[in-house]
Amino acid sequence: MRFLRPLWRYPSITITVVVFVGVLVLHGVDAAAVGRWIATGYVAVFVVWTLVGMVRDVLRGHVGLDILAIVAMVATLAVGEYIASLIIVLMLSGGEALEDFAARRAKRDLSALLDRSPRIAHVLAHPHEDSDAVEDRPVEDVAIGDVLLVRPSEIVPVDGVLLTDTGTFDESSLTGESMPVTRGSGGEVLSGAINGSRAVRIRAVRTSVDSQYQQIVALVHAAEDSHAPVVRLADRFAIPFTAVSLALAGTAWAISGDATRFAEVLVLATPCPLLIAAPVAFLGGLSRAAKAGVIMKGGAVIEQIARVRSAAFDKTGTLTQGRPELVDVRPANGFGTDEILQLAASAEQYSTHVLAEGIRGAAEARGLVLRSAAEAREEATNGVVAVIDGREVVVGKPAYVTALAPDTVRATLDVSQAAAYIAIDGRFAGVLVLADHPRPEAAAVITWLRTHEVDRIVMLTGDVGSTAESVAHQVGIAEIHAELLPPEKVGLAAELHPRPVMMVGDGVNDAPVLAAADIGVAMGAKGATAAGDAADVVILVDSLAKLVDAVSIGRHTLRVALTAIWIGIGLSIGLMIVAMTGIIPAVVGALVQELVDLATILYALRALRGPSPVLPAPSVSRSRNTEEAAPLPAD
Repeated sequence: MRFLRPLWRYPSITITVVVFVGVLVLHGVDAAAVGRWIATGYVAVFVVWTLVGMVRDVLRGHVGLDILAIVAMVATLAVGEYIASLIIVLMLSGGEALEDFAARRAKRDLSALLDRSPRIAHVLAHPHEDSDAVEDRPVEDVAIGDVLLVRPSEIVPVDGVLLTDTGTFDESSLTGESMPVTRGSGGEVLSGAINGSRAVRIRAVRTSVDSQYQQIVALVHAAEDSHAPVVRLADRFAIPFTAVSLALAGTAWAISGDATRFAEVLVLATPCPLLIAAPVAFLGGLSRAAKAGVIMKGGAVIEQIARVRSAAFDKTGTLTQGRPELVDVRPANGFGTDEILQLAASAEQYSTHVLAEGIRGAAEARGLVLRSAAEAREEATNGVVAVIDGREVVVGKPAYVTALAPDTVRATLDVSQAAAYIAIDGRFAGVLVLADHPRPEAAAVITWLRTHEVDRIVMLTGDVGSTAESVAHQVGIAEIHAELLPPEKVGLAAELHPRPVMMVGDGVNDAPVLAAADIGVAMGAKGATAAGDAADVVILVDSLAKLVDAVSIGRHTLRVALTAIWIGIGLSIGLMIVAMTGIIPAVVGALVQELVDLATILYALRALRGPSPVLPAPSVSRSRNTEEAAPLPAD
């Protein structure tokens, strides 16, 4: 039965082969006239069916490349070359099977992600006891706070925190990291990771739909459903190639005076490099990127990122590590050190800003008990306001806090430091100083982009100017726009030239500008759902170096797709010129065309492999030279 499966999977191929064999048999038993009528009738039906599909494509705005094949089929029938016309039908119907095979090969790594999606969770019936009695539930029914048992070699069903002392997990499908990682009690465990050799307990912190692996699966589905660049590439080449092919065939007919020559030339005009090879190359690029820990939402993204000429970066969590630690508490106006830290940390319980986690962690480390707020609100990108024990506490940017407490005094900061300003009951209460160091790979990534045709690199951040300038100086960015609100980021990204513009960010506040940029790239390793939804590219590994992989894979994939197209077009035109002399019969030409198709498809599969980019090791002096070319304002 397994061998018969392709017969009903591709019925058009099966019917064509049956007709083809039948016509050959009739031809061999001196019933050629009957065979000719059967072939003519079948090809005519196929032409009408193809024309209907082509008209639908044209109505959707896609140029119908099958016009060449249709003209070739009609021409071969008109001059009596009905065997050649059947071969053309076989080529077109067989193209579906070839594309399916090549696409499955190209999508292998994407499909592996979908096939591994967890479906069942073992929920502990008595989580506070030593019993491992479980209730199996669909993963969609797991609620936040449920305690789950993950057995050896099982897939973690939802994002959670580890309750067992230690656990070892294979996160290669999430991050591309081949070595298992060890987590301690309280460490975050992401859905999709494979548990090691011992059973562990985890407490669910996200539902299935919000968990890391399920979001990756959703991104993969979006990538699979996108066919935009294939259409664009086909449209670009279809009309010129069709015109040249018809011109060559018409010239051969006019010179020779023989209509057969028209058919002999046109059977070599193959549209398969456009219809199949380019899509296969893009699918291969998507698959290679997924294997490297980068999800691109469709082939259109590959084409855009391959041509990127400007890059904009957020600062916190993108160019920096995104884990700021409290290094100093500077009280003012008679407030105490522990007092302002405790109140600020209590207010920051209601904030999603990256500095909030560092403030809360520092307060807890000092044994300070966080208080509940009677009311709290977050002012996007500015800060948080909370009423705690009857006192209004404001934590945020200096400009925002100054508007509420005019006696606010700006702090002097060292390199890589950021400050959260505090006001209590309308009075300036002090500053919390945190340090968030640049990612170790950030300078090398900026250098690589600058030396690989990215002409303009800027920083767009909501942080204060002094902090932004110090980080930019260290990583080698000269153009800085600081203290921006989300609409201002969007406006600046829209005005950047040359195009296309790539924006890289990680937080919820980056979602608008990621969506507005030509290519939005989200650092998604920490589960920034809104940014990931808005972005075109999601980096699953907590490393900016993967941005270089994304650009490199995009360029290699586009290069392979275009080369496959030119190989097909070049071979077809060369063979058509030879056929103009009459030395290639129509049947032979139709068979040779199949070889051209196969060559272009095999070449397109090269997108699955490619050179790995090597990051430079920029020195301090190199960064300084960059800054000397465009000096920064004084702090």
